[in-house]
Amino acid sequence: MTLRNIVTLLIALLGCMNGNTQAWAQFGGGDIGNINDVKRATDKLYEALYLLDVRYMEDVNLKKATENAIKGMLEELDPHSVYIPADEYKKMNEPLKGNFEGVGVTFNILHDTIVIVSVVQGGPSEKVGVLPGDQIINVDAKCMAGIGIKNSDVIGKLRGPKNTEVVVGIKRRGEPKLLDFTIVRDNIPLYSIDASYMATPDVGYIKLSRFASTTSDEFNAALQKLKAENMKNLILDLNGNGGGLLDAAVNLVNEFIGDKKLIVYTEGKHAPRREYRAEKGGDFRDGKVIILIDEGSASASEIVAGAVQDWDRGLLVGRRTFGKGLVQRPFMLPDSSYLRLTVAHYYTPSGRSIQKPYDEGRETYQKDIGERLKKGELTDSTTTTTELPDSLKFFTRSKKRPVYGGGGVTPDIFVALDTTQQSSYWKDINRKGLLNKFALEYVNQHRDPMHLQYANVDSYDQQFIITDTLLSHLYAMTDKEGITRSDSDIITSKNLITISLKAIIARYLWDATAYYKIANQINPSYQKALETMKNGTLFSKIE
Repeated sequence: MTLRNIVTLLIALLGCMNGNTQAWAQFGGGDIGNINDVKRATDKLYEALYLLDVRYMEDVNLKKATENAIKGMLEELDPHSVYIPADEYKKMNEPLKGNFEGVGVTFNILHDTIVIVSVVQGGPSEKVGVLPGDQIINVDAKCMAGIGIKNSDVIGKLRGPKNTEVVVGIKRRGEPKLLDFTIVRDNIPLYSIDASYMATPDVGYIKLSRFASTTSDEFNAALQKLKAENMKNLILDLNGNGGGLLDAAVNLVNEFIGDKKLIVYTEGKHAPRREYRAEKGGDFRDGKVIILIDEGSASASEIVAGAVQDWDRGLLVGRRTFGKGLVQRPFMLPDSSYLRLTVAHYYTPSGRSIQKPYDEGRETYQKDIGERLKKGELTDSTTTTTELPDSLKFFTRSKKRPVYGGGGVTPDIFVALDTTQQSSYWKDINRKGLLNKFALEYVNQHRDPMHLQYANVDSYDQQFIITDTLLSHLYAMTDKEGITRSDSDIITSKNLITISLKAIIARYLWDATAYYKIANQINPSYQKALETMKNGTLFSKIE
């Protein structure tokens, strides 16, 4: 990268940060800002880089120095404005686009061997006959087993441009020789919805993991499917959903609230107020709605939760959300790298900004969730709003109930983080992924007979028992992995281990819906939502 190119990049950056100059206009800028200020700043940066280049005692990597300078400038702004190198941008955008190009499998690395966990229906691998439980031994004649393979290595080999070929050598149980499959890569969907099923005869459940370009279509399809199964009320699970596209959140809220109602508005110094309102055609504007939220629910999830709460359309169950109320927009720089720059705040219909403070720096900002746990907020509802000033109090649009801004969306019904079943043994086996490892080995050994014995996940849930004998095999495996356990550990965590193991086995036998059907049996927020739906008294406050 030449010094001239570096300066061009820095001018673009400074123009973006300061209201845009003529140099920034070519990158999609708006009004011209203070040109003289920007010129003085770029002159100073140019001089500093020039001196590094011609006076420093050793060679200087100007590209690296420039990227560090950009990162340093952004760190003075907000925690969500970031610099993205050109080679990382496409990879970061895949979850929002809703697809990538590859062979269409999910895998796990077990005993230094790649094991196929599931095959995307209708994808390239399924079309040529790859099956769950198959082991990938080589890719394009290069050995992939017993060499210390990592997830990133596998992804690098299996992903690639659409219509390109990759030859995969498969070891399959019962087959004496390796099976070679030539797979033509294609677009592989990334789904937003992890699970959807009927929780009770009239309550549907949808687990949404991200807000992407396909979310609206997926959500509508799930709604129609559940309504066909007699769904009257809905639990929408946004626990751990870190957000995504603003438009996807707006489209989802549109399914719930009436025509012309304000969903969210955005506003910034160089971004005039823009309102997003509900349109005609929402498919679920009558039934009861409960949204599950927690400290991992962020951004677009908070737009949905805030709008539903502000219009008294449904109840929020769980814990205070993350607190990200900033809108980012990507800007491409001259070398095809990007700035994902914060351009506006967003506000819920009541006028709340739910962005948590970040004036103490990015490190403190990132440690916020841990601080909530230390202070007891995740386990005690009284700590959530007691310290908030009246300036952060707002009122819902319909029933005038008090709600709060200033750092996340506070639920209507608090559910504490359940730590009562978490022993040190439980934490250790989860940190090393040993439950997943054990479940995958078990399914690979018993897949065919289990599919014959259990027609579906409901029969599996009713009939399959995690016996003490099976648990003893798990304990033996974790002993070999160097995990220590005590009798008190097992007493504390046995129920958690049992249900979790059963749920993971179900996922490897069927899909994520099967997993959530079983795992939700020990999800306190889910159980509270079912209880609330059943008695209905709390809904009287918002109806």
